[in-house]
Amino acid sequence: MNTLDTQESIREINLSYLILAQRILRDDRAIGMFRLGLSAEVADLLVSLSLPQVVKLASADQMLCAFRFNDHMLLSALTQAPKNTDIAATHAAILMAGQPVKALI
Repeated sequence: MNTLDTQESIREINLSYLILAQRILRDDRAIGMFRLGLSAEVADLLVSLSLPQVVKLASADQMLCAFRFNDHMLLSALTQAPKNTDIAATHAAILMAGQPVKALI
């Protein structure tokens, strides 16, 4: 994959992420903020963006979304088959709730 392909892929991911983030936040702001790891200020800003603003922001050469699972325990909880599968989602949610909220995208 060459540099132009990589940049185009980043733009596509950014656009998909921003549109999904807006939809999640509009459906249920509190749950959206939790799932996306966003502060109230960033959530408000994302929801208020017009389509041209979303497209312009998505065209950045940098990824706008970040991989949130830098904690080994959290990533393991999400990827390994736990002994009690009925509590796996709850365990992961508890671990994610302890992650700091991002002040900026």
